Amino acid sequence: MIKRNLLVIGLAVVLSACGFQLRGTGTTELSLKEMDVSARNAYGDTVKQLREVLERSGVKLTTAAPYRLVLTNEKESQRAATYSAGSRSTEYELTTELDYSILGLNNLELLSDKLEVRKVYVHDGDNITGSDQEATQAREEMRRDLVQAMVVRLQMLTPAQLDQLQQEADARAKAQAEALEAARRQQDETPQQSPMEVPAN
Repeated sequence: MIKRNLLVIGLAVVLSACGFQLRGTGTTELSLKEMDVSARNAYGDTVKQLREVLERSGVKLTTAAPYRLVLTNEKESQRAATYSAGSRSTEYELTTELDYSILGLNNLELLSDKLEVRKVYVHDGDNITGSDQEATQAREEMRRDLVQAMVVRLQMLTPAQLDQLQQEADARAKAQAEALEAARRQQDETPQQSPMEVPAN
């Protein structure tokens, strides 16, 4: 319990050092004033909570925004962390991973990354209902942590950084298009050999 409390305190200190205010303690300032947010699971709790937090932070969510945050994949897993000999209680470690991308103009990917949160809860074999409720609560807390971590990532981005990433993405796309065009021209200019005729017996 002491370790867990220290971890929470440490996380709070790190977040506050980044300028992030925990929900209910202040406002979250983002340099990006408008963006689009979507997810593979369009009606999932994570994207809905993230949209709510961003709107409360003054971010205008619109499909006309120059940048789009896409939550591409969210994966939950669970593993036994400790076993107690002769006891029916087991500690389980829950993990949630979130892959995301930020797209710019022409739907070009500017960056992609992953977030991960973990939490441990105790499953009591003699109190299955209570343990299931604790697991559900742990997942809800993890989702809030995940959303807050996503907001912290967005706080670190500025329009100038995204403009630079857009320029780099445009240059990559142009180079790829030119390479494909060069390959096509070379193929068109290469004489095609006629099929070899096999004399009939």
